Amino acid sequence: MNLEIIKKYFPDLTENQINQFACLDDLYKEWNAKINVISRKDIDTLYERHVLHSLAIAKFIRFTDNTDILDVGTGGGFPGIPLAIMFPKVNFYLVDSIGKKIKVVNAIAEELKLKNVKAVHQNSKDVRQKFDFVVSRAVTAFPKFLNLVKGKIKNKDKNAVSNGIIYLKGGDLSQELNGFKNKVILTPISRYFNEDFFTTKWVLYYPFF
Repeated sequence: MNLEIIKKYFPDLTENQINQFACLDDLYKEWNAKINVISRKDIDTLYERHVLHSLAIAKFIRFTDNTDILDVGTGGGFPGIPLAIMFPKVNFYLVDSIGKKIKVVNAIAEELKLKNVKAVHQNSKDVRQKFDFVVSRAVTAFPKFLNLVKGKIKNKDKNAVSNGIIYLKGGDLSQELNGFKNKVILTPISRYFNEDFFTTKWVLYYPFF
């Protein structure tokens, strides 16, 4: 799968966005050879399993300009980097507790000239700022993740969707979400993308207020 899979689902990209997405393949292959931020078996399916997967959030919500987003445990920059390309007027703060991964994220953001990305070697519990949304991709079980980000969500909404957590997760979540069912909204990513990879993947949304 290559860049065409992104253009297939997001046909209104600007030329600059297309160019930025197009650069990701070479950039991640180059950096992954030095610092392993993506599974070796996944590097050839970067656009489907990492970029498009991250962009499921862009199908769930269109962030308004100047929205502040915290990406917890960003790893190699997912979902933060693809979302920052998609929403150039939205502010992204990417954190990871592994410094070498943040080194890769900063290098890629700089190469792409992403002025809306700040990537920091930091544990999420040490983040003091507040954000409109916290996003992440399967960092840990949801109850544990919720405890990590409590107190980091602004209470004044500026988007069509109320402030909260937007979490990418896979598999059977029934046990993990036991006790949250009345508040969590689960959307199958297969609603947005028809590739087999997404049949067991979800966008999990948890409004904070």
